Amino acid sequence: MTERKKPGVTFESFVDKQIREAQERGAFDNLGGAGKPIPRGSGAGDELWWIKGYLERENLSVDALLPTSLQLRKEIEKLPATLIELRLEDSVRSTVSELNVRVVDWIRMPTPPLIPIAPVDVEDWVRQWKVNRAAADGAVQRPDALSSAPAPRDAPPRWWQRLRGLFGRPSR
Repeated sequence: MTERKKPGVTFESFVDKQIREAQERGAFDNLGGAGKPIPRGSGAGDELWWIKGYLERENLSVDALLPTSLQLRKEIEKLPATLIELRLEDSVRSTVSELNVRVVDWIRMPTPPLIPIAPVDVEDWVRQWKVNRAAADGAVQRPDALSSAPAPRDAPPRWWQRLRGLFGRPSR
């Protein structure tokens, strides 16, 4: 443990004394990375290279550092992209309901910055998801619909083709 600075001693001399004593004890000998340059980020002129390096080393995302209100706002903005990946209506409802729970929790105990956020309507998002999902499924099936050749008799049914598209080809 370090000693406390005594009254009347200047801060600079107090710190210099501690550094000198640590050097005499050998506390700075054989440190890892001694004599090597400080690693810089990929951008030579990037002033925030050390912050980006810290986030990468700690496996953090920039979104994790945002205040709760901004995190919720971003989640609401990304909701269409999040929901289009879901296949079941129950999953969509639970995802939107879980987001609403967190929004209501923030509304009850808001933390700065105070940004206007309201719970989203589950039924509206389910309706929009159904339209988007139908369009996405139609885009996937469109090449099959355009082929005029009849399917061979031993071809797997369409539902099997969709499942194979979701989970990839089974390995043999």
